[in-house]
Amino acid sequence: MSGASEVLVADAASVRRLLPMDRCIEVMEEALSALARRRSVNPLRSVLHLPFGDGALAVMPGAQEAPPAFGVKVISLFPGNRAAGLETHQGVVMLFEHEHGRLVALVDAGEVTAVRTAAVSGAATRALARPDADDLAILGSGTQARTHLEAMLAVRPVRRVRAWSPTRQRLEAFAAEATERHGIEVEAVDKPRVAVEGASLVCTVSGARQPIVHGEWLAPGCHVNAVGSALPTARELDGEAVRRARLFVDRRESALNESGDVLLAMREGAIGEDHIVAELGEVLIGSARGRTGPDQVTLFKSLGLAVEDVAAARAVLDAAQRDGAGTTVRLA
Repeated sequence: MSGASEVLVADAASVRRLLPMDRCIEVMEEALSALARRRSVNPLRSVLHLPFGDGALAVMPGAQEAPPAFGVKVISLFPGNRAAGLETHQGVVMLFEHEHGRLVALVDAGEVTAVRTAAVSGAATRALARPDADDLAILGSGTQARTHLEAMLAVRPVRRVRAWSPTRQRLEAFAAEATERHGIEVEAVDKPRVAVEGASLVCTVSGARQPIVHGEWLAPGCHVNAVGSALPTARELDGEAVRRARLFVDRRESALNESGDVLLAMREGAIGEDHIVAELGEVLIGSARGRTGPDQVTLFKSLGLAVEDVAAARAVLDAAQRDGAGTTVRLA
C-alpha cells in the first residue's frame, strides 16, 4: 500500500471485475477464520434511524491483522428505493493502510455488500450443506437473489432452482434474467412453500418482517442460509424452523443483539441461547463441528460483518494494484 496521497476509487463495475464470486468466497473464508482466531476486530454496527421517512444510516468499522487493513463501511438504508429502481443500500467502504493510517481506497458499498454477503453464504454452504445438495429455493428477487444464485452454483451441483417473491413482476424478471445468464431454468413459483418443500438448499434473501419459511416445510438434510433480516424485530424463519436446525451464525454477539430470526425464536421459547452451535469461522478452522448427519437440517444465520467489508475492499485494492486497474484520485 504505497502512495502518500493516491486513493483508489472503485465503482460497482470495478468491484464486479476485480472481485469475482469464486475469489470472494475464498476471501470470506479467510476473513471469518481470522475472526474465529481473534485476529480481527469487529464491533457491533451503529445504526442511526433518521427522523424523517423510513431511512437509516449504518456505520460498521472493522480491522484485520493479515493482510493488515482497517476501515469502515458507511451506508444509508432506504427500503423504499426498490420502488424507484434504486438499490436499498447506498454508500462506501473506506479502507486505510496500517502503517500511517492513510486512506487508500473508496469502494462502492452496494456492490461489496452484494458480492460478499452471497460469498459468505457460499462459504457456509460449502462447509455445512450436503455435498449432493442440488435443489435450490431462493426467496427474494432482488440483488441478493442474483448474487446468491451465483454463489450456490459456485459451491454445489445445482440442477433445479425455484424462486418466490411477493412482487410477481420482479420475480419473473429475476427468473428470466437468471435463466439466460446461467443456463439453468429458474422457475418462478406462487408461494414460498412451493419453493421450499423438497429443496436441499434454501436461501432467504427477502425484505420480509414476518416468517416466510416454516419449519414443517424443511426437507430432511436441507441447508438454509437466512440472510434477508438484520433487525431484532424482523425475521424470515419461524421458531420451528430455527428449532429444527443445527444453528450457525457469522458472529454470536451480532446474532444475540441483531437477529430477529434468533431473538424472536428465543422469546417464544423455541430455543435457548445455547442453540447456537458455533460461528461459521469456528467450523472453518476446525474448532467446531458442522453437519453431523445426512438428514440433519443446518441453518446459517448471516447478519453481515464489517470485517467482511474490510477484507473485500482489501482484495479489491490488491487486485487493482496487481492488474494496474482502477481509478485513483489525489486528495492532498
